[in-house]
Amino acid sequence: MRIIAGKYKGRILKIPPAKFTRPTTDKTKEALFNYLNNVIDFEGILMCDIYAGSGSLGLEALSRGAREIHFVEKNFAVVKILQQNISMLKAGEYTKIFKLPAVRFSKMKNHAQYDLIFADPPFFKDDIHIVAENILNNGFLSSNGIFLIERSVQTKEKDIEAFGAEPFKQLGDSLIYSLKVD
Repeated sequence: MRIIAGKYKGRILKIPPAKFTRPTTDKTKEALFNYLNNVIDFEGILMCDIYAGSGSLGLEALSRGAREIHFVEKNFAVVKILQQNISMLKAGEYTKIFKLPAVRFSKMKNHAQYDLIFADPPFFKDDIHIVAENILNNGFLSSNGIFLIERSVQTKEKDIEAFGAEPFKQLGDSLIYSLKVD
């Protein structure tokens, strides 16, 4: 797992053991960021990486100019690896880690408004449906913000029903959804 572009380009990130996470592949991450480069200016944005794992998506955005990244990750062992990746990049002052379940995070009051939110939950864990609804209904997304969710083709039908949107991109077994505030 590596940083693709920006000030940390080429840096290799540690990844948690497979039993804890399913990291976004470099190919999928590259496709996501190629898309985002056409729709958002990373310079100075506030981003949230939910189900953060190694922090690969958030750290990529930070490398490309994001002002600050908030990570949401509940697993203690995975948080330790995330902290090591942040430390290796000397990026601690630009990050904040919320060590709690995504559903609990999405119910928080007095939270930031994010310009970009990534959610990359375990493929067959459906709490993302509750998280997405809470994120959209509780003001987590700025008015022009982008909320991307990576899911499996195997959960497509129930995801379309829950998100009220079709995926806009398929990358191997991954489907990418883009949600917006109504």
